[in-house]
Amino acid sequence: MKEIRSIVVAWQTLDLTRTKAALATVVRVEGSSYRRAGARMLVLDDGTYLGGISGGCLEGDALRRAQKGIALQRPSVITYDTTQDDDYQVGVGLGCQGIIDVLFTPLQPDDATNPLSILASLTDIRQPAALITVTGSPDPLLLGRTFLFNEQTAFHEQSALPKDLPQADIQAALTDRTSRSITSGDTRFFIEIILPAIHIVAYGGNYDIRTLLQQTKELGWDSTVILNTTRADKALVKAATTIIDSKSDQSPLIDGYTAVLLMSHDYNNDKRNLQRVLSSAASYIGILGPRKRAEKLFTELSISEEDQRRIYAPAGLDIGAANPEEIALSILAEVRSHFSRREGMSLRRREGSIYG
Repeated sequence: MKEIRSIVVAWQTLDLTRTKAALATVVRVEGSSYRRAGARMLVLDDGTYLGGISGGCLEGDALRRAQKGIALQRPSVITYDTTQDDDYQVGVGLGCQGIIDVLFTPLQPDDATNPLSILASLTDIRQPAALITVTGSPDPLLLGRTFLFNEQTAFHEQSALPKDLPQADIQAALTDRTSRSITSGDTRFFIEIILPAIHIVAYGGNYDIRTLLQQTKELGWDSTVILNTTRADKALVKAATTIIDSKSDQSPLIDGYTAVLLMSHDYNNDKRNLQRVLSSAASYIGILGPRKRAEKLFTELSISEEDQRRIYAPAGLDIGAANPEEIALSILAEVRSHFSRREGMSLRRREGSIYG
């Protein structure tokens, strides 16, 4: 979500009476690549760009093709084949041994259905959405068209949809939370699943929370801190998205994409806060401190086995963390792996695609 937000903000702040732009989007990857499908690059007609679609090998050619798309006002899909040992093939220097399809879409500021206008509506969503893009069609007017599906829109304007739109595949992608490229009839689609930004809710106001929030901000995640605001560190307040005074009656927003962290370093506070958040939709609840401390909490609060499965105590991956910065890294890595449905193991032990 961080890259999407950055590109949307850049697009919204452009003087579109003087500047033209195009969007380059990776819509299919076969084999290996540095960036996965959904990576984007906003290109302006003056040659500047934001974002990226590779490790740097494709951006130069993509820049030229995007500028051509701006001049012609016509979308196109270009395939970069890095599997061939050919010095004249763009992208061979990547060494990734993959095939990458990139869609170049000139952007029209007055078109409410252009991809960045649609993405702008998703930057603060708190539920998954599917962005469906036509990447191949016998009808040239359909190429690059983008459609949105979520619980609110649910394709209300059915008359505007391609007849081959694979709604069953879209629902399956949403259920699996996995983007995919498919062909239906004569039309190819890229179904991209857009998930909400991870939201960190942290209870506590010690210096280690400041470090964690600074890393959270760099990741582009949202954060809410519940603390005694009369003692709040200025750097901590600056790093957080939202601050809630622990003495107030205000409750943080906690949904299925929220990770709750109990970091007060006070047993009774953690006990009280744990009791509160157990009734929430949080799928990850992390607690600092030794395992025996957590077991005591479980016993005193009579926490069920089902609830214990969403409690991570001690919080974090085993990376040998020894200071606040490393502990924050350990915790946030575990949170990321949780929401990615991964085990948090070394990539060299993973079989198949690292993005699979």
